Amino acid sequence: LGLDLKGGMNVTLEVSVPEIVKSLSNNSSNKDFIAAMDKAITDQRDSQDDFVTLFGRAFNEVAPGKKLAPIFSTMELRDKVKFNDTNEQVLKVINEETDNAISNSFNILRSRIDRFGVAQPNIQQLQTKGRILVELPGIKDPERVRKLLQGTAKLEFWETYANAEVAPILGQLNQRLYEYNEANAPKEEVKAEDKTDAKEGDLVETMKNDSTQANMEEMAKRAPLFRVLNPMVSQTGEAFDGPVVGMAHIKDTAQVNKILAMPEIKNMIPSSMKLAWGSQATQKGGSVFNLYALKVSNRDGSAALSGDVVVDARQEFGQNKATSEVSMTMNAEGAKAWSLLTRRNIKKSIAIVLDGYVKSAPNVQNAIEGGRSQITGNFSIEEAKDLANMLKSGKLPAPAHIVQEEMVGPTLGKESIQAGLYSFVIAFILILVYMIFFYSTGAGVVADIALITNLFFVVGILACFKAVLTLPGIAGIVLTIGMSVDANVLIYERIQEELRGGKGLRLAVTDGYKSALSAIIDGQVTTLLTGIVLFYFGSGPIKGFATTLIIGIITSMWCGIYITRIIIEHRLNKGKNITFVTSMTSNWLTKSKIKFIEKRKVAYMVSGVLILASITSLLTKGLNYSIDFQGGRTYVVRFDQPVKVEDISKSLAKEFDGAPEVKTFGDNNQVRITTDYRIDEDGITVDEQIESKLYEGAKGFFKDTPSKDHFLKVDRISSQKVGPTISDDIKKDALISIFFSLIIIFLYILIRFSEWQYGLGAVAALAHDSLIVLGFFSIFDGLLPFSLDIDQAFIAAILTVVGYSINDTVVVFDRLREYIGLHPKRNREEIIDSALSSTLRRTFSTSLSTFVVLLAIFLFGGTSIKGFTLALLIGVIVGTYSSIFIATPVAYDTRKKAMSSKK
Repeated sequence: LGLDLKGGMNVTLEVSVPEIVKSLSNNSSNKDFIAAMDKAITDQRDSQDDFVTLFGRAFNEVAPGKKLAPIFSTMELRDKVKFNDTNEQVLKVINEETDNAISNSFNILRSRIDRFGVAQPNIQQLQTKGRILVELPGIKDPERVRKLLQGTAKLEFWETYANAEVAPILGQLNQRLYEYNEANAPKEEVKAEDKTDAKEGDLVETMKNDSTQANMEEMAKRAPLFRVLNPMVSQTGEAFDGPVVGMAHIKDTAQVNKILAMPEIKNMIPSSMKLAWGSQATQKGGSVFNLYALKVSNRDGSAALSGDVVVDARQEFGQNKATSEVSMTMNAEGAKAWSLLTRRNIKKSIAIVLDGYVKSAPNVQNAIEGGRSQITGNFSIEEAKDLANMLKSGKLPAPAHIVQEEMVGPTLGKESIQAGLYSFVIAFILILVYMIFFYSTGAGVVADIALITNLFFVVGILACFKAVLTLPGIAGIVLTIGMSVDANVLIYERIQEELRGGKGLRLAVTDGYKSALSAIIDGQVTTLLTGIVLFYFGSGPIKGFATTLIIGIITSMWCGIYITRIIIEHRLNKGKNITFVTSMTSNWLTKSKIKFIEKRKVAYMVSGVLILASITSLLTKGLNYSIDFQGGRTYVVRFDQPVKVEDISKSLAKEFDGAPEVKTFGDNNQVRITTDYRIDEDGITVDEQIESKLYEGAKGFFKDTPSKDHFLKVDRISSQKVGPTISDDIKKDALISIFFSLIIIFLYILIRFSEWQYGLGAVAALAHDSLIVLGFFSIFDGLLPFSLDIDQAFIAAILTVVGYSINDTVVVFDRLREYIGLHPKRNREEIIDSALSSTLRRTFSTSLSTFVVLLAIFLFGGTSIKGFTLALLIGVIVGTYSSIFIATPVAYDTRKKAMSSKK
């Protein structure tokens, strides 16, 4: 089962190739290199080329004629890059090293996940270079997963400054910031009306009331740094002991970082000092972080000792058995260096830093021999296990950032299974009943046996391939059942035609199967082609939908043609009769003589009005693109009482610096919140901070206010994040998949039917169907009680509509080709009318059965796929209409025009 059916987390990671390139250059300070890197990072946002290619191109632009070899002639690459190598040779080496680093990152992440303790995890490299997909079923703690996947596990041991040494420096920084603010403050002008003659008594009273506030404002003005960073000093100004030099609330850490990065402040910090955050503590007002002053021990600005010397790590319990810690063992070289480092820092603190964050800063009591020591801190058992896991797996060559994330709660998973099964069972029963009703207990039961066999085939093959079954995948199976009826309908209708022509039952069966074969193959192959395109360009649930669709089309052809024939032949060989129609349906649409070509202009007008309305809405109102196409975060939250979306939006606007989009999602106590707030920022803490803001903005709308942990794990039933880079790729893949589908279908029809007019008619019908479905989504967006967003699932629906519509169209074209072959001298208009009339029974049965199936999915298949199913429902209606009233008339008119021009 996929994550949407059993809950869990789906993450797409992107290994930072720019960081790998910087590392290969040994963090070169060459101006041309830095300029080329900046340009390549900027260009990557709007390009599909890989980063190394963009970097090479950017370097040639910013430094024409200059060489890359001197920049990359480092100790690490000394055997691979020669000083006189060309830029092309250097870029080739960078490409190879980048591929190796990505492969290494993949192996390290896989090692971490294998030790994580999740049943049946899935990790695979994606087609896009540097992208890694991770699926973790059953996960309930996304923060833990983010830390595990995004942490580089860069472990360092730093000497520290004592707080008493740093406190005077922080005082100087505060004074410098005050002077800077005063010098750059805007000058206030005193207006004439402000100069009032106040009485002395009034002035004294005013001063009394305002004295406290004025004093506080003056103090805040004179202590701009200490307003956001609490110095570790007593009220008398005496510095506390220890390595912690300041404390800041989580909401103030960004402001402290901004101040410390100001050139006027940064230049005053000694080059031997490096400030780092660490050791989070939770207080009533929120999380508080400690600031440490690390001592730069080496000339290159690195730590006193690197974590590369650690060869083993594991979670253990502390001496009092109440706390968890990480025990680590170093190699011989590391043990010797660790002994020297601890010996010279007795009675001082050594900071243990992981990924730039101070995990702990224990005080050294004695020199540590043997290379065995502990990382202590306020760790839970899970945190200690994850840290040991990361250290044991090794350091990532470059940071890996989450560019796409989806979280589905277990509650929603259970509901999705229930909804999927409801839709499946109802649709299946409706189809079985319909086939018996329309084609009698004889042929109808045979068709039902084929359908049941087909179902076993589809599920069995999915199990053999270990394919993931998602909710769209269930929709794919149900849709396949509806479409697999088409093969049976085509065969049965042809057998009835042969019987009405006076042939015996056995001969009618033989000729019926033979005559229907061409239409079945053409119709199913065109749908199969769109399924292959979906599979190739789709990802996640869309690939699951395409997989079931492809398997279902192949097995339905096998069952429809082969299984039914075996059963029917077996009955006939035993001398038993078999009926292919009931008394109620025997004459249904058999004698219709509609003049389709004569009425084509009316159809053109109807379609013209619909298309005009669609285009008008698309140009004025537009479409509501999901985060798949523009990037952002989406959260589905379930409250314990009905809520108003306007109130939630206003509340969250205060947290997100702007109102997010809030829509009812299903019942009136469930909403979907979409925001692009800070979507361009990477980092583990960013997601945590946004989830905290989500909780703060939403908690007031519960009858019983939940804890933050309960809110994030239970009330937030799903979430999704799509970074701007990956949304561009999804856009590109969507456009390519639609374009290729149309081209492939046009070429297939051109080859099968020899005349280009057929291909043009088919493509015109497809464009007609797509425009009307798009127009419907534009016009009714916001008017219906469920999402009509344009997302990956919608693209899948459009392509499925394309496949279904072309299936219908090809069946009509096939009959038209047959009639033209039988009556070459008859009037073309009469032939087309006769051909279309003869396919009406088949069109009615196939379209009705497919529509009923989709209606069952729409009504019972769950809120998350209502928009997807609605697109398919509309597609079936307009697709059936266009195959008769658009595709064939367009082919007729273009052929007529071509023939007249030749004359």
